[in-house]
Amino acid sequence: MSDQNSLKSKKEQVHALRETGFVIVKGLVSKERCDAMRAVARQQLAEAAAPVEFEADLKYPGAPDSKDAPGGHTVRRLLDAYTRHALFAEFATSPEVRGWMELYFGETPYLSRAHHNCMMTKHPAYGSLTGWHRDVRYWAFERDDLVSTWVALGDEKVDNGALWFVPGSHRLPFTSDRFDDAKFFRSDLPENAALIRTAVSPELEPGDVVFFHCNTLHSAGKNLTDQVKFSLVFTYRGASNAALPGTRSASKPEVALV
Repeated sequence: MSDQNSLKSKKEQVHALRETGFVIVKGLVSKERCDAMRAVARQQLAEAAAPVEFEADLKYPGAPDSKDAPGGHTVRRLLDAYTRHALFAEFATSPEVRGWMELYFGETPYLSRAHHNCMMTKHPAYGSLTGWHRDVRYWAFERDDLVSTWVALGDEKVDNGALWFVPGSHRLPFTSDRFDDAKFFRSDLPENAALIRTAVSPELEPGDVVFFHCNTLHSAGKNLTDQVKFSLVFTYRGASNAALPGTRSASKPEVALV
């Protein structure tokens, strides 16, 4: 693909993100790189290499009640992927990602190490489902304008807990009563349920990357297969959209993509 065609393609992808709230870029990561990253993730998962987050910590529906319960040491996320392994950091700051984010933000992009920045591991049996939410619910930046990358390191389908998105939801204004105390979108409200019925779950192959906006409503089901699903996730902001001092969003040094 020529540079000109590549730029045209990126512009179309950015436009799709702005319109829909998410866009899938097929095959952005090579099979060889996917295989290598998945091998590292499997090894680190087997070792429960710190820092990690357990399903029991989150207490989402389907998660073990405690670390002493059956499945209590099921890992949800291998945290701080950027410093965890060079392969993960290389993707996070790769020319492909940098160029894409520069085009979206129109300025130098920064990688947040406080949010996402992890290898998601969705397990059979004890891997919980994730309710409908906007990622920005616990984030604190000057503007709600951040973009995350979700790299599928294997096939992702509904039966192994793939993502669901509500198209266009990133541009909808919601009052606080549309969410519960944990800031999950309330599926019991008729107006919310009607919106959720418009959701789609794109099937992903290894190396596909989803770019999605921090205000896009999304969820993920349980893994009903017998294989762990691995997904590498990072979040980015533009240089002018700083984290608010004293918040979790400002708790770790960020990485400028230059």
